[in-house]
Amino acid sequence: MANGTIFMPSLLLLIGIPGLEAVQCWIGIPFCAMYVTAMIGNYLLLFIIRSESSLHKPMYLFLAMLGVTDIALSTCILPKMLGIFWFDLKEIYFEACLLKMWIIHTFQSIELGILLAMALDRYVAICEPLRHTTIFTPQFLTQIMVGLAISSAILVSPSIVLIKCHLKHYKTTVISHTYCEHMAIVKLAVDDIRVNKAYGLFVAFTILGFDIIFITLSYILIFIAVFRLPQKEARLKAFNTCIAHIFVFLEFYLLAFFSFFTHRFGFHIPPYVHILLSNLYLLVPPLLNPIIYGVKTKEIRNHIIKILHH
Repeated sequence: MANGTIFMPSLLLLIGIPGLEAVQCWIGIPFCAMYVTAMIGNYLLLFIIRSESSLHKPMYLFLAMLGVTDIALSTCILPKMLGIFWFDLKEIYFEACLLKMWIIHTFQSIELGILLAMALDRYVAICEPLRHTTIFTPQFLTQIMVGLAISSAILVSPSIVLIKCHLKHYKTTVISHTYCEHMAIVKLAVDDIRVNKAYGLFVAFTILGFDIIFITLSYILIFIAVFRLPQKEARLKAFNTCIAHIFVFLEFYLLAFFSFFTHRFGFHIPPYVHILLSNLYLLVPPLLNPIIYGVKTKEIRNHIIKILHH
């Protein structure tokens, strides 16, 4: 301690949802139900894709990648959150918090990258069907996944370095959040945080802006190509294939933008609204993605019905 500040704290406290501490134990119940449902849905999706050789195609392999990312992202957040809500396990080591922050934001970036890859896959499948199998080979899919993982990790890493090396003095060790989020940690410091905030905005706009431009462009070109198909059955099949992707895309980005803009510009919105929105942004997609694909994708729906009948 020096002049009311804390120099390089070793422990931080995650207090959960400020303003709703008295009812956090009850809030944990629907979040736990969402997590369990998301795990069951994503594991079922992975089991179906793995066990059915007819689904070993780029579209379904990307879906499997999305399922793995959703499982990892949810598991990085929910157990600690429920520990805070139900068992008062608020303490976390500073370095562990930074590591969790890096993992969470890296998986967020990977998930957005997979959505972009899925949009490009549908674009090639519909607009260049004869070249689809030669472009999206197993080797190319592996390269995409490895490239997404490496680029996401590299993009997020400077935020950890900036916190660790640039921010030395903290006014408190209490994080008003349910998980280790970048700005929630940065705002604890009394040092100049302008560089940290600027890099956080750069990462957010790089990930969200870059992906949304190319995903939107891909689907515009896809719909132009779909409406040019000569046969009505072919148009309906192509359209139905894309609908599930569009639902997932909208669900993810609408939650992302609501969370981002209320956090950055909603100064008069109660803090608990910010926290709840940021949690829903990360936890709703893993819940809804397998449901959307299970309902809208005929091949997956048929295999789920077959499993239930047995």
